[in-house]
Amino acid sequence: MDILILDDEKEIADLVELYLKNENYNVHKFYDYKLAINYINTQKLDLAILDIMVGQVSGFEICKMIREKDLNFPIIFLTAKIEDVDKIYGLTLGADDYITKPFNPLELVARVKSALRRYTKYNKKEKDDNIYIEGLEIDKETHKCLLFGKEIELTPIEFDILLYLANNRGCVVSSEELFEKVWKERYLDNNNTVMVHIRRIREKLKEDTKNPKFIKTVWGVGYKIEK
Repeated sequence: MDILILDDEKEIADLVELYLKNENYNVHKFYDYKLAINYINTQKLDLAILDIMVGQVSGFEICKMIREKDLNFPIIFLTAKIEDVDKIYGLTLGADDYITKPFNPLELVARVKSALRRYTKYNKKEKDDNIYIEGLEIDKETHKCLLFGKEIELTPIEFDILLYLANNRGCVVSSEELFEKVWKERYLDNNNTVMVHIRRIREKLKEDTKNPKFIKTVWGVGYKIEK
């Protein structure tokens, strides 16, 4: 697995590199955003760890660039910024996780492994029946989503959320259940991650925010897709 690290704090980047190499990952470390962007544009990656503030370009901009290129590998932000608005903005751009400094390197490694498991599962073809819901087609074999025949670009985590809701059509799924089933981590009461990802999925499905066709909100309970 090839992992890119971009952080202009050399001590932090070196520490992350050390722990990831101990797990036998191929690590490509950069202190300069220009070199990192060039690598992203020319090489295959399985995951990127981005600092938010790296010189004249922010990690947010790099994340946006990656997603606009339809590159779906996981992105983890590693930063000293801790405000909820920053976390939500990063997730809205397509990031998968967010770790604040100072951090426990073992926790970082655990989150990297979790993100890579999801990514590997997303790219692995498993033969199964497709799901059809009023013009929406979820292809389990190719892990693609089509809306009236047009492919919708979803990140691995967005696909897993949509698939879980589709597999539980007619049932209300709480934010806690969604988070723990998709992220494989314990849910916290103040966690806005599920809400932000649901919003992104709805945007990609061209949903009417006041009356969504596919993913319904059951206020105070959770989300569901009707049968």
